Amino acid sequence: MLISYGALAGLIAAVAFLLFVLFTIPVLLRTTKTLKKVEQTMDITNDAWGKMSNDIDDIMKQTNDLLDKTNNLLEDVNSKMKTVEPVVQAAADLGESVSDLNSSSRKLATRFSEVNIKKTGLMTTILTSILARRRRRRGLD
Repeated sequence: MLISYGALAGLIAAVAFLLFVLFTIPVLLRTTKTLKKVEQTMDITNDAWGKMSNDIDDIMKQTNDLLDKTNNLLEDVNSKMKTVEPVVQAAADLGESVSDLNSSSRKLATRFSEVNIKKTGLMTTILTSILARRRRRRGLD
């Protein structure tokens, strides 16, 4: 049997293709295993992402509820502060009045201590204090 050059070339090509396929099969099997693991990893990642997304949604709802409660509390505190504000203002006014009374008492005590009641007498002291008050009211002092 005589083989032509074309048949020999075809046989060589067929053997080469067979060797190529035989060496490619393990690579394809490894690639298939790797792709299956990648697919499993993607499934796990998608599941984790879904759970995390649900958790984030829950956290956002709780945060919104907390912010609403905080706003309500702040409004309540502000309304109560408006209620307390007149009391605080009255206390401040009272403190100022007490300070003015204390200052006036000191001035009166100083004036009486300057006046010698023994020599001039009580009537002169009272008359002097009334006249001094009239001068102050008129702006002469």
